[in-house]
Amino acid sequence: MKIAHILCALSLAIAARAAGKPEEFKTSAGTLTMTPIQHAGLMLQAGGQVVQIDPAQGSYDGFPAADLILITDIHGDHLSAPTIAKLKKASTVIVAPEAVAKSVTGTTILKNGDTKSFGAWSIEAIPMYNLTRGPSAGQLYHDKGRGNGYVITYGGLRMYVAGDTENIPEMRALKNIDVAFIPMNLPYTMTPEEAAAAVKAFKPKIVYPYHYMGSDLKVFETALNGSGIEVRFRDWYAR
Repeated sequence: MKIAHILCALSLAIAARAAGKPEEFKTSAGTLTMTPIQHAGLMLQAGGQVVQIDPAQGSYDGFPAADLILITDIHGDHLSAPTIAKLKKASTVIVAPEAVAKSVTGTTILKNGDTKSFGAWSIEAIPMYNLTRGPSAGQLYHDKGRGNGYVITYGGLRMYVAGDTENIPEMRALKNIDVAFIPMNLPYTMTPEEAAAAVKAFKPKIVYPYHYMGSDLKVFETALNGSGIEVRFRDWYAR
């Protein structure tokens, strides 16, 4: 199972992990700060608000309480009920697909294609799913409609967090993405070559590989040479 494989590999490293170096982006509403946390987790901060994306198991000690929590999928490397409880405050809004709402109470459900605003943040749920890969014949690791990727817009800046997905038509059709977070690890998502092909199709200004355990990031970078897309590598895993 995905949870067993990935969480076993991450468990020791994450326990002692500090967040990666924050990066700032200019928007029409002021500065937005992005902090890599772990594997599929990242934090956005802007306008005095905190957005946590896919807070999974591991140490989140020292992180501020979240105003908004976005969850992409049911797998344990994308959510942890104890971690969510640690990050919640009375006013926290949790946004997730319906499958997640069965295990996380008080969830605002977004289905694929839904868009909802939370203050200055606009959240659009994008499909994320496997095309061919699964645990056995006739099964997929991620069925269409179960999980969400998200396009997050703040002050005109459009950020795409893909979640666990292959090179799907809905990703390739995205427009005007400033910053993208793209997964690549087998057998659950894509190869670096497939990820690069997807990125070439929708042409974000900046792309970060994330959820990349065991992948050769140099292959991804080489495949995007000459594309005009800036590739940024950041550490989502403890060294």
